[in-house]
Amino acid sequence: MKKIDHLGIAVRDLQQSVKFYKENLGLELLGYEEVKEQMVKVAMFKCGESRIELLEATSENSPIFKFIEKKGPGLHHTAIRVNDLEKELIKLEEKGVRLIDSKPRIGAGGHKIAFVHPKSTGGVLLELMEE
Repeated sequence: MKKIDHLGIAVRDLQQSVKFYKENLGLELLGYEEVKEQMVKVAMFKCGESRIELLEATSENSPIFKFIEKKGPGLHHTAIRVNDLEKELIKLEEKGVRLIDSKPRIGAGGHKIAFVHPKSTGGVLLELMEE
């Protein structure tokens, strides 16, 4: 585990949220991306050594849409950068940690990602990512 890479925040309106983070907080917008596999549009901001990832659903089947319907907009996940994602997943699985993804998939920025189930982390959806 290297560092907190980003915080993922589920939003209803990406453009309205981008405006808030730029105009009110003065954060630098790094760019936009659509991750079709996960049915989201993403805006990424630089925040010190970490980033803030705003996520808007592009489909009612999106995990972000379902999250907002159930819990409302807000903090969705914390992402921790790792050196070797496959190795970390094997270690966690061997320790009995409940994983959502036992194998990496591709997320925003083309990074390899995998999620750890909130039931194993005290209620926090944890994303592990490798650059």
